[in-house]
Amino acid sequence: MAGRSAPVDEAELLERARGVVRAEAAAVARLEPRIDGTFLRAVRVIGEATGRVVVSGVGKSGIIGRKIAATLTSTGTPAFFLHPVEGLHGDLGIVGRDDVAILVSKSGETDELAPLVEFLSRSGVSIVAFTGRPDSALGRAAAVVLDCSVTEEACPMDLAPTTSTTVTAAMGDALAVALLLRKGFDRDDFARLHPGGALGRKLTLRVRDVMLIGSDVPRITPDEPMRRCLVLLAEKRGTVPVVDRAERVQGVVTAGDLTRLMERRDDVLDIPVADVMNPDPKVIGPEDLGAAAVYQMETHGIMALPVVDPDRRLLGIVHLHDLMRAGAV
Repeated sequence: MAGRSAPVDEAELLERARGVVRAEAAAVARLEPRIDGTFLRAVRVIGEATGRVVVSGVGKSGIIGRKIAATLTSTGTPAFFLHPVEGLHGDLGIVGRDDVAILVSKSGETDELAPLVEFLSRSGVSIVAFTGRPDSALGRAAAVVLDCSVTEEACPMDLAPTTSTTVTAAMGDALAVALLLRKGFDRDDFARLHPGGALGRKLTLRVRDVMLIGSDVPRITPDEPMRRCLVLLAEKRGTVPVVDRAERVQGVVTAGDLTRLMERRDDVLDIPVADVMNPDPKVIGPEDLGAAAVYQMETHGIMALPVVDPDRRLLGIVHLHDLMRAGAV
């Protein structure tokens, strides 16, 4: 068909695709110096607002705007997306005087945004502009302009929004994280806003929810022989905490410790546990996140952790497989 460019071979396709990634990565890197005093003003304007964040944009900018609104909301800054055209047909009533607006437009001259800009300005709602042209009509109307300009799109015709949308999304993420930190928003807050699904389980599951207690928890004293410890290792999943008379954890013996001992000595059964145990075991508290326990186990190559109170008294034991089954990761 006339006007259609010739297809490229697979090698060139790969190189072109890699070029897109390189171009977008470079554009995001050029964004870093713009995280400056102007960016901090945007954080203050949004962070000090007593209402919600109204996010708006058209086309691809609107799609990125929806993502920014969702990220803000999930990290403790209530936001909603308002389509600028639908807003003019009755939805503007949702905007309050205490709100603040984020308007997204590459050119800053989007016709559909102009009436919304006028309404927000007339209502006294501060505007934070995400635009590639700070000197545009949108830029002039905004209280703060975040420069999201790019030298060119990754699209070979420099037409389809590609690099520009990536840069705008990155600026939105930077803003959301800065607001999160400003508010002191933590894991518990995040879990409260994400109670469902795998993410909710990961952020709410505590060690106490999964740990074994009572008779399911093996224990042995340092002066007992490895003969008894061997039985506990076989019966209790390969990890035995070593405790003193006050139940304070003094060490741990694992099946791996036993294997290494048997490679060195024949008289393993009568050796005191104190001579075999790891005297500096990793432990965890019952209120710690299950994900934190998994991280510690994977980092140190262990399969279970004694669960202790602040005085290192043994409360239970938690196993990696139980955490995995419970959805801690």
